[in-house]
Amino acid sequence: MNEEKKPVEKMTYREAVTELERIADALDGNELELEERLSCFERGVALLKAVQVMLTEAQQKIDVLQGEFVAEADDAVRDTSLS
Repeated sequence: MNEEKKPVEKMTYREAVTELERIADALDGNELELEERLSCFERGVALLKAVQVMLTEAQQKIDVLQGEFVAEADDAVRDTSLS
């Protein structure tokens, strides 16, 4: 797990989740020294935070789009009932 790591803020959702899975697998095993475990854990926490932000932002976009869709449907109903 000592390879060059991409900065968390430049990772895609898929990259972050994939690395989180690798970290979880590495921490499950008994092959890492304490220092490596701590480093992996810290990286995992940073990745988890980044993934949570990405999911929150995606949910907010979905909420906005759904709100626009509902508003458009409501407007159409109002427009047809006014004529």
